[in-house]
Amino acid sequence: QNWLLILVAVGSGAMLLFPALTGGVGQGGMSVADAVQKMNREKAVLVDVREAGEYANERIAQSKNIPLAQLSEKLPQTVKSKSTPVLFLCAHGSRSARAAAIAKKLGYEQAYSVGGGMRNWKSANMPVSGGKA
Repeated sequence: QNWLLILVAVGSGAMLLFPALTGGVGQGGMSVADAVQKMNREKAVLVDVREAGEYANERIAQSKNIPLAQLSEKLPQTVKSKSTPVLFLCAHGSRSARAAAIAKKLGYEQAYSVGGGMRNWKSANMPVSGGKA
């Protein structure tokens, strides 16, 4: 009769462990602090997968813009070494999660999504340039 309690405990434990096992935080991505650390220590390339208009309006200075629809075509030209860490960023984190999955299929060993995108980047008081800083 305690099987239901055991099932709930195992299920909730699995849900708590899933982000740690898959390397993600929150909405399927790394934290802004971890992203900055990877950029500084491992020379990770930051790729903004928002559309050109979004990028022109507000961007991170050291980022490169490759809209998600063009990622498969342009990523190999932008990041030549597939062992280079690549961080993907968008407005809220959903497009960057798709971009990281695409990059992994292309053979990039270290492809990560920055969880929460530009929203979390700005919430962490990180610098942005462009129209609405």
